[in-house]
Amino acid sequence: MTACSRADSGGSAATSSAPVQGTPATELRLGYFPNVTHAAALVGVDKGLFAKELGDTKLTTQTFNAGPEAVNALLGSSLDATFIGSGPAINAYAKSKGEAIRVISGATSGGAQFVVKPEINSAADLKGKVITTPQLGNTQDVALKKWLSDQKLTVGTGPDQVNVTNTENAQALDLFKKGDVAGAWVPEPWSSRLVLDAGAKVLLDEKTLWDGGKFPTTVLIVRTEFLRDHPQTVEALLKGLVASTDYATGNKADAKKVVNESLKKLTGKALGDPVLDRAFEGIELTVDPLAKTFPQLAKDAVTAGVSKEAADVKGIADFTLLNKVLSAAGKPSVDAAGLDKK
Repeated sequence: MTACSRADSGGSAATSSAPVQGTPATELRLGYFPNVTHAAALVGVDKGLFAKELGDTKLTTQTFNAGPEAVNALLGSSLDATFIGSGPAINAYAKSKGEAIRVISGATSGGAQFVVKPEINSAADLKGKVITTPQLGNTQDVALKKWLSDQKLTVGTGPDQVNVTNTENAQALDLFKKGDVAGAWVPEPWSSRLVLDAGAKVLLDEKTLWDGGKFPTTVLIVRTEFLRDHPQTVEALLKGLVASTDYATGNKADAKKVVNESLKKLTGKALGDPVLDRAFEGIELTVDPLAKTFPQLAKDAVTAGVSKEAADVKGIADFTLLNKVLSAAGKPSVDAAGLDKK
């Protein structure tokens, strides 16, 4: 496999655009996934770091398997903010014609791999095979289909095509063990579980496709209306996220324990230590959403056949409150790469 860079270069610093009026919300409905790539959310909820900053605002949480279903909840106004993959975040922005959501922070870089049966050694070996991703149009689904296109392979059920299906992560593990699928492009901890628990091997680590191995696996988005009406609440959420990220990176052993206990609570099964360690090695917790990659991600959705045209991502970013929180904590600001202006 030859690695290639997909990240755009350069970008301008974020400028102030968030509202300064509004009132604290009585409730914040927050979504996240039971994945290691959502470690900052899992730690923030379990350690009470979000609740502490939110004060009198009630925190209500809901978990999802993949981004598209979280987007539906957000666009249906049954959710106020959610940790989500970059692909569905862009799709939500485009679907609402740039009105419904804003990306307000990053959460995780890295932590997604294409793992396959041991006998598969090249792209050509995928012909006629069944490969699965978490959900149609989710971040990993787009990444797989874009990569297949780059390898001159088409998606379909023919003998020279690759049959791409969509399966919940836990079911994908079972299907792989049974031999019903030959591989999966999945986030952590599922790639590690497939490798260590089911005998898969890594055909491709998505890091190799990006400059410096950095790409936004998980970001934090909020309903634009909620951001406008309750900036204090959003700022409190971001304070909690920064605290959670600092805690997880400064207390890795305890963070792993917290994440594993949360996963057991949410999925009914804890991870073995080797799986947990491998999963954490593959991710970087960071509030930088790596905004400069978003234009390329929008183009990838077209190449993957998920979108008819590349979404215009100008205006998708609003890091005013995040950079305010970071500045107060003596931390460097994050770059909006010009995406804070329409």
